[in-house]
Amino acid sequence: MARVLFLNPFHGGSHRAFAEGWAKHSRHAFDVVTLPARFWKWRMRGAALHFARKVEEPGRYGGLVVTDLMSLSDLKSLWGPACPPALAYFHENQLSYPLPPGEAIDYQFGFTDITTCLAAQRVLFNSRFQHDAFFNRLPGFLGMMPEYPPRWVVEAIRSRAGVLHPGVDFGDADILLPRRPEDGPPLVIWNHRWEFDKEPAAFFAALDAALAGGAEFRLALLGENFQVVPKEFEAARERYGPRVVQYGYVESRDAYLDGLRRGDVVVSTAIQENFGMSIVEAVASGCLPLLPRRLAYPEILPAEFHADCLYEDAGDLAVRLTALLRGGARGDGAGRRRADLAAAMRTYAWEHVVPAFDLEIDRLIASGRP
Repeated sequence: MARVLFLNPFHGGSHRAFAEGWAKHSRHAFDVVTLPARFWKWRMRGAALHFARKVEEPGRYGGLVVTDLMSLSDLKSLWGPACPPALAYFHENQLSYPLPPGEAIDYQFGFTDITTCLAAQRVLFNSRFQHDAFFNRLPGFLGMMPEYPPRWVVEAIRSRAGVLHPGVDFGDADILLPRRPEDGPPLVIWNHRWEFDKEPAAFFAALDAALAGGAEFRLALLGENFQVVPKEFEAARERYGPRVVQYGYVESRDAYLDGLRRGDVVVSTAIQENFGMSIVEAVASGCLPLLPRRLAYPEILPAEFHADCLYEDAGDLAVRLTALLRGGARGDGAGRRRADLAAAMRTYAWEHVVPAFDLEIDRLIASGRP
Protein backbone atom coordinates (compact mmCIF):
# COMPACT_ATOMS: atom_id res chain seq x y z
CA MET A 1 0.00 0.00 0.00
CA ALA A 2 1.34 3.40 -1.01
CA ARG A 3 0.60 6.87 0.29
CA VAL A 4 -0.91 9.02 -2.45
CA LEU A 5 -1.58 12.75 -2.56
CA PHE A 6 -4.65 13.84 -4.54
CA LEU A 7 -4.86 17.58 -5.25
CA ASN A 8 -8.34 18.61 -6.37
CA PRO A 9 -8.56 22.34 -7.15
CA PHE A 10 -12.28 22.21 -8.06
CA HIS A 11 -13.88 20.01 -5.44
CA GLY A 12 -17.46 19.76 -6.63
CA GLY A 13 -19.71 17.75 -8.92
CA SER A 14 -18.09 14.91 -10.81
CA HIS A 15 -14.61 16.16 -9.82
CA ARG A 16 -15.46 15.70 -6.15
CA ALA A 17 -17.21 12.39 -6.70
CA PHE A 18 -14.18 11.04 -8.55
CA ALA A 19 -11.64 12.13 -5.94
CA GLU A 20 -13.65 10.88 -2.98
CA GLY A 21 -14.67 7.67 -4.74
CA TRP A 22 -11.14 6.65 -5.63
CA ALA A 23 -9.83 7.53 -2.18
CA LYS A 24 -12.63 5.55 -0.52
CA HIS A 25 -12.26 2.38 -2.58
CA SER A 26 -8.52 2.26 -3.22
CA ARG A 27 -6.17 -0.17 -1.53
CA HIS A 28 -3.74 2.76 -1.31
CA ALA A 29 -3.87 5.47 1.37
CA PHE A 30 -5.06 8.75 -0.14
CA ASP A 31 -4.77 12.24 1.28
CA VAL A 32 -7.20 14.46 -0.67
CA VAL A 33 -6.44 18.19 -0.47
CA THR A 34 -9.01 20.46 -2.07
CA LEU A 35 -10.21 23.92 -3.01
CA PRO A 36 -13.90 24.87 -3.36
CA ALA A 37 -15.65 24.37 -6.71
CA ARG A 38 -15.71 27.96 -7.97
CA PHE A 39 -13.63 30.34 -10.13
CA TRP A 40 -12.30 27.57 -12.35
CA LYS A 41 -10.19 29.96 -14.42
CA TRP A 42 -8.39 31.21 -11.35
CA ARG A 43 -7.87 27.64 -10.20
CA MET A 44 -6.03 26.86 -13.42
CA ARG A 45 -3.97 30.00 -13.02
CA GLY A 46 -3.17 29.89 -9.33
CA ALA A 47 -4.11 26.66 -7.54
CA ALA A 48 -0.54 25.38 -7.83
CA LEU A 49 0.67 28.35 -5.81
CA HIS A 50 -1.81 27.51 -3.05
CA PHE A 51 -1.02 23.81 -2.92
CA ALA A 52 2.73 24.42 -3.06
CA ARG A 53 2.55 25.94 0.44
CA LYS A 54 -0.53 24.09 1.71
CA VAL A 55 1.09 20.66 1.43
CA GLU A 56 4.05 20.14 3.71
CA GLU A 57 6.68 17.58 2.80
CA PRO A 58 5.34 16.42 -0.57
CA GLY A 59 8.30 14.06 -0.77
CA ARG A 60 6.71 11.72 1.76
CA TYR A 61 4.15 10.64 -0.83
CA GLY A 62 4.78 7.85 -3.27
CA GLY A 63 2.56 9.32 -5.96
CA LEU A 64 0.63 12.46 -6.87
CA VAL A 65 -2.75 12.75 -8.64
CA VAL A 66 -3.99 16.06 -10.03
CA THR A 67 -6.89 17.02 -12.26
CA ASP A 68 -6.93 19.11 -15.41
CA LEU A 69 -7.98 22.31 -13.60
CA MET A 70 -4.48 23.00 -12.30
CA SER A 71 -1.04 23.71 -13.72
CA LEU A 72 1.05 20.70 -12.81
CA SER A 73 4.11 22.24 -14.46
CA ASP A 74 3.90 25.21 -12.08
CA LEU A 75 3.62 22.92 -9.08
CA LYS A 76 6.58 20.78 -10.13
CA SER A 77 8.73 23.86 -10.66
CA LEU A 78 7.92 25.03 -7.13
CA TRP A 79 8.43 21.67 -5.43
CA GLY A 80 11.44 20.60 -7.47
CA PRO A 81 12.88 17.15 -6.62
CA ALA A 82 10.40 16.77 -3.73
CA CYS A 83 7.50 16.41 -6.20
CA PRO A 84 6.28 12.79 -6.38
CA PRO A 85 5.72 11.13 -9.76
CA ALA A 86 2.44 12.53 -11.05
CA LEU A 87 -0.69 11.31 -12.79
CA ALA A 88 -2.99 13.90 -14.40
CA TYR A 89 -6.67 12.92 -14.77
CA PHE A 90 -8.64 14.89 -17.35
CA HIS A 91 -12.35 15.35 -16.71
CA GLU A 92 -12.35 17.89 -19.55
CA ASN A 93 -9.80 19.82 -21.56
CA GLN A 94 -9.63 23.38 -22.79
CA LEU A 95 -8.84 22.44 -26.40
CA SER A 96 -12.23 20.86 -27.08
CA TYR A 97 -14.46 22.48 -24.43
CA PRO A 98 -17.11 24.75 -26.03
CA LEU A 99 -17.07 28.46 -25.25
CA PRO A 100 -20.02 30.14 -23.52
CA PRO A 101 -21.95 32.53 -25.77
CA GLY A 102 -20.14 35.83 -26.20
CA GLU A 103 -16.87 34.66 -24.61
CA ALA A 104 -13.56 34.83 -26.47
CA ILE A 105 -11.06 31.99 -26.20
CA ASP A 106 -8.13 32.36 -23.82
CA TYR A 107 -5.40 30.26 -25.44
CA GLN A 108 -3.38 30.13 -22.24
CA PHE A 109 -5.77 27.59 -20.73
CA GLY A 110 -5.07 25.23 -23.63
CA PHE A 111 -1.34 25.64 -23.11
CA THR A 112 -1.81 24.92 -19.39
CA ASP A 113 -3.39 21.60 -20.35
CA ILE A 114 -0.46 20.88 -22.64
CA THR A 115 2.22 21.64 -20.05
CA THR A 116 0.32 19.66 -17.41
CA CYS A 117 0.38 16.66 -19.73
CA LEU A 118 4.09 17.10 -20.37
CA ALA A 119 4.84 17.44 -16.66
CA ALA A 120 2.96 14.24 -15.77
CA GLN A 121 4.40 10.76 -15.96
CA ARG A 122 0.91 9.51 -16.88
CA VAL A 123 -2.13 11.21 -18.41
CA LEU A 124 -5.59 9.63 -18.23
CA PHE A 125 -8.72 10.82 -20.02
CA ASN A 126 -12.15 9.88 -18.69
CA SER A 127 -13.38 8.58 -22.07
CA ARG A 128 -12.13 7.56 -25.48
CA PHE A 129 -14.29 10.36 -26.87
CA GLN A 130 -12.40 13.01 -24.90
CA HIS A 131 -9.02 11.42 -25.64
CA ASP A 132 -9.70 11.51 -29.38
CA ALA A 133 -11.14 15.04 -29.27
CA PHE A 134 -8.03 16.30 -27.49
CA PHE A 135 -5.60 14.74 -29.95
CA ASN A 136 -7.71 15.80 -32.94
CA ARG A 137 -7.52 19.42 -31.80
CA LEU A 138 -3.94 19.43 -30.56
CA PRO A 139 -2.06 19.74 -33.91
CA GLY A 140 -4.23 22.63 -35.06
CA PHE A 141 -3.94 24.35 -31.69
CA LEU A 142 -0.16 24.19 -31.84
CA GLY A 143 -0.26 25.26 -35.47
CA MET A 144 -1.76 28.62 -34.52
CA MET A 145 1.65 29.68 -33.26
CA PRO A 146 3.10 32.12 -35.80
CA GLU A 147 6.48 30.37 -35.78
CA TYR A 148 8.36 27.50 -34.19
CA PRO A 149 5.29 25.37 -33.34
CA PRO A 150 6.39 22.51 -31.03
CA ARG A 151 4.86 19.70 -33.06
CA TRP A 152 6.84 17.15 -31.06
CA VAL A 153 4.33 17.73 -28.26
CA VAL A 154 1.66 15.56 -29.90
CA GLU A 155 3.58 12.30 -29.72
CA ALA A 156 5.19 13.21 -26.40
CA ILE A 157 1.75 13.43 -24.80
CA ARG A 158 0.29 10.50 -26.74
CA SER A 159 3.06 8.24 -25.47
CA ARG A 160 1.95 8.74 -21.86
CA ALA A 161 -1.82 8.97 -22.42
CA GLY A 162 -4.54 6.45 -21.76
CA VAL A 163 -8.27 6.14 -21.05
CA LEU A 164 -10.01 5.02 -17.87
CA HIS A 165 -13.70 5.61 -17.29
CA PRO A 166 -14.27 7.02 -13.80
CA GLY A 167 -15.90 4.96 -11.12
CA VAL A 168 -19.30 5.80 -9.69
CA ASP A 169 -20.14 5.37 -6.01
CA PHE A 170 -23.61 3.86 -5.85
CA GLY A 171 -23.45 3.29 -2.12
CA ASP A 172 -25.49 0.32 -0.96
CA ALA A 173 -26.59 -1.43 -4.16
CA ASP A 174 -29.86 -2.46 -2.50
CA ILE A 175 -31.09 1.14 -2.43
CA LEU A 176 -30.95 1.46 -6.23
CA LEU A 177 -33.47 -1.16 -7.29
CA PRO A 178 -36.33 -1.85 -6.93
CA ARG A 179 -37.53 1.55 -8.05
CA ARG A 180 -39.96 3.73 -6.15
CA PRO A 181 -42.33 5.05 -8.84
CA GLU A 182 -45.17 7.25 -7.65
CA ASP A 183 -48.74 7.78 -8.78
CA GLY A 184 -49.34 10.49 -11.32
CA PRO A 185 -47.61 11.40 -14.59
CA PRO A 186 -44.10 10.11 -15.31
CA LEU A 187 -41.27 11.88 -13.52
CA VAL A 188 -38.61 13.41 -15.78
CA ILE A 189 -35.15 13.85 -14.26
CA TRP A 190 -32.63 16.60 -14.99
CA ASN A 191 -29.57 15.92 -12.82
CA HIS A 192 -26.87 17.76 -14.77
CA ARG A 193 -25.06 20.99 -13.98
CA TRP A 194 -27.18 24.09 -14.57
CA GLU A 195 -24.81 25.51 -17.17
CA PHE A 196 -24.76 26.41 -20.85
CA ASP A 197 -22.86 23.31 -22.03
CA LYS A 198 -25.76 21.09 -20.92
CA GLU A 199 -28.05 23.21 -23.14
CA PRO A 200 -31.08 23.44 -20.83
CA ALA A 201 -33.06 25.50 -23.38
CA ALA A 202 -33.17 22.46 -25.69
CA PHE A 203 -34.35 20.27 -22.81
CA PHE A 204 -37.23 22.59 -21.92
CA ALA A 205 -38.14 22.92 -25.60
CA ALA A 206 -38.51 19.13 -25.77
CA LEU A 207 -40.78 19.19 -22.70
CA ASP A 208 -42.89 21.92 -24.32
CA ALA A 209 -43.20 19.81 -27.47
CA ALA A 210 -44.28 16.82 -25.37
CA LEU A 211 -47.00 18.91 -23.70
CA ALA A 212 -48.17 20.11 -27.09
CA GLY A 213 -48.33 16.47 -28.18
CA GLY A 214 -50.71 15.57 -25.37
CA ALA A 215 -48.22 14.20 -22.85
CA GLU A 216 -48.05 15.02 -19.16
CA PHE A 217 -45.13 14.84 -16.76
CA ARG A 218 -43.67 15.82 -13.40
CA LEU A 219 -40.21 17.34 -13.32
CA ALA A 220 -37.27 17.09 -10.92
CA LEU A 221 -34.58 19.69 -11.60
CA LEU A 222 -31.55 18.40 -9.74
CA GLY A 223 -27.86 19.00 -10.36
CA GLU A 224 -25.42 21.59 -9.10
CA ASN A 225 -25.35 25.27 -10.03
CA PHE A 226 -22.03 27.00 -9.45
CA GLN A 227 -23.07 30.49 -10.53
CA VAL A 228 -26.24 32.54 -10.97
CA VAL A 229 -29.32 30.41 -11.72
CA PRO A 230 -29.70 30.40 -15.53
CA LYS A 231 -32.77 32.22 -16.78
CA GLU A 232 -34.03 29.07 -18.52
CA PHE A 233 -34.55 27.38 -15.15
CA GLU A 234 -36.34 30.34 -13.61
CA ALA A 235 -38.67 30.52 -16.62
CA ALA A 236 -39.32 26.77 -16.50
CA ARG A 237 -40.20 26.89 -12.82
CA GLU A 238 -42.81 29.54 -13.54
CA ARG A 239 -44.08 27.92 -16.74
CA TYR A 240 -44.47 24.37 -15.40
CA GLY A 241 -45.74 25.38 -11.94
CA PRO A 242 -46.80 22.38 -9.83
CA ARG A 243 -45.30 19.96 -12.34
CA VAL A 244 -41.91 20.89 -10.82
CA VAL A 245 -41.58 18.63 -7.77
CA GLN A 246 -37.90 19.37 -7.09
CA TYR A 247 -36.03 22.57 -7.91
CA GLY A 248 -32.39 22.69 -6.95
CA TYR A 249 -29.43 20.68 -5.77
CA VAL A 250 -29.97 17.95 -3.18
CA GLU A 251 -27.11 17.97 -0.68
CA SER A 252 -27.77 14.52 0.78
CA ARG A 253 -26.37 11.70 -1.36
CA ASP A 254 -29.02 9.27 -0.08
CA ALA A 255 -31.82 11.75 -0.82
CA TYR A 256 -30.41 12.33 -4.29
CA LEU A 257 -30.31 8.61 -5.08
CA ASP A 258 -33.80 8.19 -3.67
CA GLY A 259 -34.99 10.94 -6.01
CA LEU A 260 -33.45 9.14 -8.97
CA ARG A 261 -35.20 5.90 -8.00
CA ARG A 262 -38.51 7.73 -8.26
CA GLY A 263 -37.75 8.89 -11.78
CA ASP A 264 -39.07 7.42 -15.01
CA VAL A 265 -37.01 9.21 -17.68
CA VAL A 266 -33.66 11.02 -17.68
CA VAL A 267 -32.81 13.31 -20.58
CA SER A 268 -29.57 14.91 -21.78
CA THR A 269 -29.35 17.69 -24.34
CA ALA A 270 -25.68 18.41 -23.64
CA ILE A 271 -23.32 19.92 -26.19
CA GLN A 272 -20.36 18.88 -24.03
CA GLU A 273 -20.10 15.60 -22.16
CA ASN A 274 -16.89 13.65 -21.76
CA PHE A 275 -18.35 10.84 -19.66
CA GLY A 276 -21.78 11.45 -18.14
CA MET A 277 -21.65 10.48 -14.47
CA SER A 278 -25.11 11.93 -13.80
CA ILE A 279 -26.58 9.77 -16.58
CA VAL A 280 -24.87 6.64 -15.24
CA GLU A 281 -26.30 7.36 -11.78
CA ALA A 282 -29.83 7.91 -13.09
CA VAL A 283 -29.88 4.89 -15.40
CA ALA A 284 -28.47 2.65 -12.68
CA SER A 285 -31.33 3.87 -10.48
CA GLY A 286 -33.96 2.79 -13.00
CA CYS A 287 -34.52 5.80 -15.26
CA LEU A 288 -34.92 5.25 -19.00
CA PRO A 289 -32.42 7.50 -20.84
CA LEU A 290 -32.85 9.71 -23.88
CA LEU A 291 -29.40 10.85 -24.97
CA PRO A 292 -27.92 12.47 -28.08
CA ARG A 293 -26.14 10.16 -30.49
CA ARG A 294 -22.86 12.01 -30.01
CA LEU A 295 -20.29 13.01 -27.39
CA ALA A 296 -19.43 10.22 -24.93
CA TYR A 297 -22.93 8.74 -24.75
CA PRO A 298 -22.53 6.05 -27.45
CA GLU A 299 -19.39 4.97 -25.60
CA ILE A 300 -20.85 4.61 -22.11
CA LEU A 301 -24.09 2.99 -23.29
CA PRO A 302 -23.74 -0.56 -24.64
CA ALA A 303 -24.54 -0.88 -28.35
CA GLU A 304 -27.65 -2.98 -27.81
CA PHE A 305 -29.37 0.03 -26.20
CA HIS A 306 -28.45 2.63 -28.83
CA ALA A 307 -31.55 2.22 -30.99
CA ASP A 308 -33.93 2.79 -28.06
CA CYS A 309 -31.99 5.40 -26.11
CA LEU A 310 -30.01 7.62 -28.52
CA TYR A 311 -31.78 10.34 -30.50
CA GLU A 312 -30.58 12.10 -33.66
CA ASP A 313 -31.78 15.69 -33.29
CA ALA A 314 -34.27 17.96 -31.51
CA GLY A 315 -37.21 16.67 -33.54
CA ASP A 316 -36.35 13.05 -32.81
CA LEU A 317 -35.98 13.85 -29.10
CA ALA A 318 -39.43 15.47 -29.01
CA VAL A 319 -41.05 12.45 -30.67
CA ARG A 320 -39.33 9.92 -28.42
CA LEU A 321 -39.95 11.89 -25.22
CA THR A 322 -43.63 12.34 -26.07
CA ALA A 323 -44.00 8.61 -26.67
CA LEU A 324 -42.34 7.73 -23.36
CA LEU A 325 -44.46 10.19 -21.40
CA ARG A 326 -47.67 9.00 -23.04
CA GLY A 327 -47.15 5.43 -21.91
CA GLY A 328 -43.84 4.01 -23.06
CA ALA A 329 -42.03 4.73 -19.81
CA ARG A 330 -44.39 2.45 -17.90
CA GLY A 331 -45.62 0.20 -20.69
CA ASP A 332 -44.95 -3.41 -21.61
CA GLY A 333 -41.28 -4.26 -21.53
CA ALA A 334 -40.22 -1.07 -19.76
CA GLY A 335 -39.36 -2.91 -16.55
CA ARG A 336 -37.08 -5.36 -18.31
CA ARG A 337 -35.32 -2.54 -20.17
CA ARG A 338 -34.78 -0.66 -16.91
CA ALA A 339 -33.24 -3.70 -15.26
CA ASP A 340 -30.95 -4.44 -18.22
CA LEU A 341 -29.80 -0.83 -18.47
CA ALA A 342 -29.23 -0.59 -14.71
CA ALA A 343 -27.11 -3.74 -14.76
CA ALA A 344 -25.03 -2.33 -17.63
CA MET A 345 -24.36 0.90 -15.74
CA ARG A 346 -23.21 -0.92 -12.62
CA THR A 347 -20.11 -2.02 -14.49
CA TYR A 348 -18.92 1.52 -13.66
CA ALA A 349 -19.19 0.95 -9.91
CA TRP A 350 -15.95 1.77 -8.11
CA GLU A 351 -15.54 -1.76 -6.85
CA HIS A 352 -15.29 -2.92 -10.48
CA VAL A 353 -13.00 -0.18 -11.85
CA VAL A 354 -10.73 0.66 -8.90
CA PRO A 355 -8.25 -2.20 -9.55
CA ALA A 356 -7.33 -0.58 -12.88
CA PHE A 357 -6.87 2.81 -11.20
CA ASP A 358 -4.75 1.35 -8.42
CA LEU A 359 -2.61 -0.43 -10.99
CA GLU A 360 -1.88 3.00 -12.48
CA ILE A 361 -0.59 4.10 -9.07
CA ASP A 362 1.59 0.99 -8.82
CA ARG A 363 3.14 1.74 -12.20
CA LEU A 364 3.52 5.42 -11.35
CA ILE A 365 5.46 4.67 -8.19
CA ALA A 366 7.57 2.07 -9.98
CA SER A 367 8.55 4.73 -12.49
CA GLY A 368 10.43 6.58 -9.73
CA ARG A 369 10.76 10.26 -9.09
CA PRO A 370 11.27 12.59 -12.03
